[in-house]
Amino acid sequence: MKHRWLRTGFVWMVALACAGQAWSANTESAENPGAKAAARPSGPDMVTLNFVNADIEGVVKAVSEITGKNFVLDPRVKGTVNIVSAKPMSRSLVYQVFLSALRLQGFAAVEDRGVVMIVPEIEAKMHGSPTAGPQERPRAGGETIQTQVFKLQHESAAQLVTVLRPLITPNNSITAYANNNTLVVTDYASNLQRIEKIIESIDQPTDSDSIIIPLQHASAVDVAQTIGRLLTEPVQAADPSSRFTIAADARSNSILARAGDPSRLRRVRELTAMLDTPTSAGGNIHVIYLKNAEAVKLADVLRSIYSGGTAGAQARAGTPLSASPLGQTTAQTPGQTGASAPGIIQADAATNSIIITAPDAIYNDLRAAVEKLDVRRAQVYVEALIAEVSANKAAEFGVQWQDLTAAGKSTAQVIGGTNFGNAGQNIIGISQNPTAAGQGLNIGVIKGTVTIGGTQILNLGLLVRALETDANANILSTPTLLTLDNEEAKIVIGQNVPFITGSYAVSAAATTPTPFQTIERKDVGLTLKIKPQISEGGTVRLQISQEVSSVDSTTNASGIITNKRSVDSSVLVNDGQIVVIGGLMQDQVNDGVSKVPGLGDLPLIGSLFRYNTRTRNKTNLMVFLRPTVLRTAERADSLTDDRYNYILGEQLKAKQSGTDLRDFGSPTLPPRENPPAAAADSPAAPAK
Repeated sequence: MKHRWLRTGFVWMVALACAGQAWSANTESAENPGAKAAARPSGPDMVTLNFVNADIEGVVKAVSEITGKNFVLDPRVKGTVNIVSAKPMSRSLVYQVFLSALRLQGFAAVEDRGVVMIVPEIEAKMHGSPTAGPQERPRAGGETIQTQVFKLQHESAAQLVTVLRPLITPNNSITAYANNNTLVVTDYASNLQRIEKIIESIDQPTDSDSIIIPLQHASAVDVAQTIGRLLTEPVQAADPSSRFTIAADARSNSILARAGDPSRLRRVRELTAMLDTPTSAGGNIHVIYLKNAEAVKLADVLRSIYSGGTAGAQARAGTPLSASPLGQTTAQTPGQTGASAPGIIQADAATNSIIITAPDAIYNDLRAAVEKLDVRRAQVYVEALIAEVSANKAAEFGVQWQDLTAAGKSTAQVIGGTNFGNAGQNIIGISQNPTAAGQGLNIGVIKGTVTIGGTQILNLGLLVRALETDANANILSTPTLLTLDNEEAKIVIGQNVPFITGSYAVSAAATTPTPFQTIERKDVGLTLKIKPQISEGGTVRLQISQEVSSVDSTTNASGIITNKRSVDSSVLVNDGQIVVIGGLMQDQVNDGVSKVPGLGDLPLIGSLFRYNTRTRNKTNLMVFLRPTVLRTAERADSLTDDRYNYILGEQLKAKQSGTDLRDFGSPTLPPRENPPAAAADSPAAPAK
């Protein structure tokens, strides 16, 4: 260690002796006259630097004495420096030579508030380096770390990053901010000056900017489609010069084009000029193939638009058209040209196209209207959630007596007792047919049989009956329906049940034809009918008709009895929101007592002469609704995937949980394939 400092000091002394200068360290500071600070050395402006394997700390001290700068070293800054000069150099170059030597060792200098910090190059950008805005130039400093903001006017900052990244030191950074199209570069000041010149050379206006070509006669929509099919490559390369975009502005009847190659824009101008020519006849026939709209309905809309507005179109066209509505014929006066014939709008349902026969001005207006109306309509997927939870409880208890021992005797005898309930509950019915006893606990006392009216029955003297039932039902129905905006849709899931509406019977002595009945069939089950209307704000207005019905009894003499729950309403719902549109909360309790007057009211023994029943029916029914707006094919496809995979999973579960019997092949949905991509229009195909 001692030898190292001796060697450094010797080289330092040689450098100072060659410079032939003296130092003075007692000059007052400019900011604080009372403080002591190192002064800039006086003497000749030429110095000779010779450092061979000198420690960085010693070299920093020498440079600080020569330049008068204050240095701060990071503890990680270690190593040796080699600087050899054959002849003296200017004092102003000493600092730049020193920074170059540091850069070769992987260190950088950051100037901040009069202090030069020497840190590892990889961390230099994290310190407070000088920063220049878009309107400022990089500060002179050679090998110091600085930050520069470049604002681009024509090129994309994000795309320029890939061009400049190889020219910037790996430890420094370049970042693009797309919001205002700027670049933020942190690097050495000397390299920032080079980067600035490169950006100025690249960020220049080109002839590939968008152009607007107004048309006088032809329709901009048709011309754009024709030129687009002619000049657009099937698969555009990644080269920016091959990019080409053309669009039509129906409002101003203009063509908008953008290309990376100026020659392609000149070709667009030439083709547009050739296509934008007046026709010789006023009654051109144009065919418009529709993509989304229905031709028959759209033709009616176009006719209604121009049924009373033909006069204004004549003024724009400069053609003496008849004032009669489009689609009607009028007689021509002598000397009147074919251009005076009114236009015709006709729909071809087979090809879903519209045929328009009209002068150019009228056709251009109609073509612009068709372009705005022939758009993809949004769809609405509606889920109606019908949740029904019911609980039915019943209890009954009673004691019945009978004395039938005197039955069948020739002398007058007294028989009788208590008898409550319907068949299967009362003691007389069970005496005649014990197998008809109802559910629950039935305990009786039998003493042989007796004959009453020639019929032999059991001598059932006592019957005790007890029953309690508890029935719960939890039903969740989710009918779903998909329909277009402003189109009514309906789904029915149930049975088609016959209802007798009339009959004809004949007497036994009549010779008329066979009797007959008239039957009307009605749907019994679940019915959902909706008509959605989507607003621009994303809300959905729904006209709803919801019905849930079921068959309650088929034994009624007057006909079939059905249960019915229905809701007819119009609601406003947000996309994806669940709302309740109707419901029923019902709790019904019925108590019944059958007893012998007087005896049934006695305490304790009164229960031997009465029959008690109690029922409670509780129903909770709610109908919910959730619409989902599907504006794109991708959104509809993702929803279909979810439902398709759910059903496929349920089928696989049912197949796996089978018995040991042979599997004859359970039907399952095939795995869903990805939908085919929309094929591009062939150049020879009509524009749809």
